[in-house]
Amino acid sequence: MFHPERNEDFFNKISQGFLPELLGIHIDKIAENHFEASFEVRRDLFAPNGFLHAGSVVTLADTLAGFACVAYLPEGAKGFTTIELKSNFMSTAKEGKVVATATAEHLGKQTQVWDVLVKHADTGKKMAMFRCTQMILY
Repeated sequence: MFHPERNEDFFNKISQGFLPELLGIHIDKIAENHFEASFEVRRDLFAPNGFLHAGSVVTLADTLAGFACVAYLPEGAKGFTTIELKSNFMSTAKEGKVVATATAEHLGKQTQVWDVLVKHADTGKKMAMFRCTQMILY
C-alpha cells in the first residue's frame, strides 16, 4: 500500500545530516508508481581519475530505491534493509545534473525489488541501471 504522506518533503527532511544530504541528493518526486531523485555533478563527487565516482551514482540509486520502499512498506513493517544491489554503468558525467527514476518490480511482504534508471538530465543519456532488493523488517 502506498503511503502518500511520505512525500518529497518527508524524505528530504529525514535526509538532513546523513549521506544523501552530504552528496546533495534531492528527492524530486514521490508519487504512486513514480519516484525521482537527482544531484548536481560537483568536482568533489569525482574519483581521482577525473570522472564522477561510481559510488555517488550507486548512492543516488540506493537512496531512491530505499525511499520508494519506505513509501510502500506493508502494514506492521518497521523498516527495511538493502540485501542486494546490482549496477551496470554505461556512461558518466563531468557536469550538469544526474537524475534517477525508480520502478517497483516486486512489492511483497518480505521483500521488495526496485529497478532504478540513472540518466544525465541535460542529454537524456543513460548512465546506469540498478536493481535493488530490500528485505522488509518487522
